[in-house]
Amino acid sequence: MSVPLTATLAIACYLTAFGLQVRASLQPSGSTTSIAKGSVLGLSCLAVATHFATSWQQIFTDSGTSFSLLPLSVAIFMVINFMVVAGSLRRPFHSLFLLLFPFSALALALSLLPLWQSPPRNNLPLGLSLHILLSIIAYSLLSIAALEALFLAYQNRQLHQHHSSALMRILPPLQTMESLLFGLIITGFTLLTLALTSGLLFVDNFFAQHLVHKTVFSIIAWLVYGILLWGHFRWGWRGKTATQWTLGGFTLLMLAFWGTKFVLEVILT
Repeated sequence: MSVPLTATLAIACYLTAFGLQVRASLQPSGSTTSIAKGSVLGLSCLAVATHFATSWQQIFTDSGTSFSLLPLSVAIFMVINFMVVAGSLRRPFHSLFLLLFPFSALALALSLLPLWQSPPRNNLPLGLSLHILLSIIAYSLLSIAALEALFLAYQNRQLHQHHSSALMRILPPLQTMESLLFGLIITGFTLLTLALTSGLLFVDNFFAQHLVHKTVFSIIAWLVYGILLWGHFRWGWRGKTATQWTLGGFTLLMLAFWGTKFVLEVILT
């Protein structure tokens, strides 16, 4: 199938699943049927499958491999959604659909426009391919952690104010949310370490002028996540402190990837 067709199918599935999840979130606790949950999950799986087909064709083109801003953004959202949908089979990740699916649909829609395209590359070295793959998976996991941190911050605020909204009723217990958060950060931090190491080993001029901002912001983000994990295991950091450090590290990663890409491909072209 063509890119416009698969992208349109993915957008339709994401938005429909989002609408069903919103409706399920507004219902009283325990009243959501298994049929409704199955519909959301089925549409989510179909959305991710068509999203993957779209992303594959956008990156691996007939002219070579494209690492432009929008195709890579679409790929990262695809990996994030795959992890969340797969994880929701065993863990309470369904609330993340409310944030992920609208932004995924927007990224897919923008990727169909002729914007910010850099020339494709041929004969990509294996080491560079490994670095890019590790980076995408690390960014994806730490993006999920950032979303989890946002929900955790909201949950903490609601509990302190003694409120109980519809969203609060579908969120897992606070302890479960924190456990999920640090599990994601530990895995993402490990993969980010491997991505930076592979970059130093396989990327020519890792600190060259066009890469220095990305490299520096990524290293600072790595330090932020490392300090957070050290503080968590050494001093028991959690709650608001963990949320702030998680969002700080993710902001640096956003500047490293999307910020650098936007400057190089949009502002300086």
